Amino acid sequence: MTTRRVLLFLMGAMLFGQPQRIVSTAPSITELLYALGLGDRVVGVTRFCVYPPEAQKKPKIGDYVNPNLEAIAALKPDLVIIQTNPVRLGERLGDLHLKVLEIDQGNIAAIYNSIREVGQATGAQASAERLVDSIRNGLQAVRASAARFNPTPMMLVVGRTPGRLDGVIVAGRTSYLNEIIQIAGGENVFRDAQAAYPQVSLEEVIARNAQVIVDMGDMGDRAAVTPEEKRDIIELWQRLPTLRAVKQHRVFPIATGGFLVPGPRVVDAARDLFRLLHPESK
Repeated sequence: MTTRRVLLFLMGAMLFGQPQRIVSTAPSITELLYALGLGDRVVGVTRFCVYPPEAQKKPKIGDYVNPNLEAIAALKPDLVIIQTNPVRLGERLGDLHLKVLEIDQGNIAAIYNSIREVGQATGAQASAERLVDSIRNGLQAVRASAARFNPTPMMLVVGRTPGRLDGVIVAGRTSYLNEIIQIAGGENVFRDAQAAYPQVSLEEVIARNAQVIVDMGDMGDRAAVTPEEKRDIIELWQRLPTLRAVKQHRVFPIATGGFLVPGPRVVDAARDLFRLLHPESK
């Protein structure tokens, strides 16, 4: 969102009062609103907004890729918050005469900016600054702990064909997850990939030969992994016995949890990853 658009939006908010009916169009936005204490103002969320649990009770407006504009308008929001996206959602909502705040959450610095922008737009500036400080301090603590160890070469699998080792999608250099990997003391073996989430071949996986594989590819929007699921995923990777991660029993199936949501839970994601990468720290 441009500086001019932010200023114009904030001027409007000051003139017409703070928004009381807010629609969120992404899980990270929903989590941010609740973290700022604004859950009671949220009147609509996507079907993927499952955290915090109370958000699941809100009316649904579709999903990030295909939001239902009619459902959004029917909720009579005085603010719709969207992520920067390629489908011109902001313009389409503007055509319905809805007030829109567009935020970028593509990296850690952008997450901090988005928190402040939402705080300013909703009159929650103080809460926003506290949240930014909490996240920054939490990530700094993880980084300091990880600095005691050599970086661990790792691969973070965010998607693949369920039950198979094809269609593997990993975290690349421009993803915010690459930053989380670095903070947690990892070295992303696909950090040279230009795309944020590139699809890679098994030949590339074998050639990069990560020491640790963190795999959330089968989990979807899951909060936990069952012992049976962990066993199945580990057995899946054992089909590639030459991989260091397989030899060293360092394939870790995890639930998506806060990993795929660039918002307040990034500190939890960094802590969880640090514990997987550096078990000797216990």
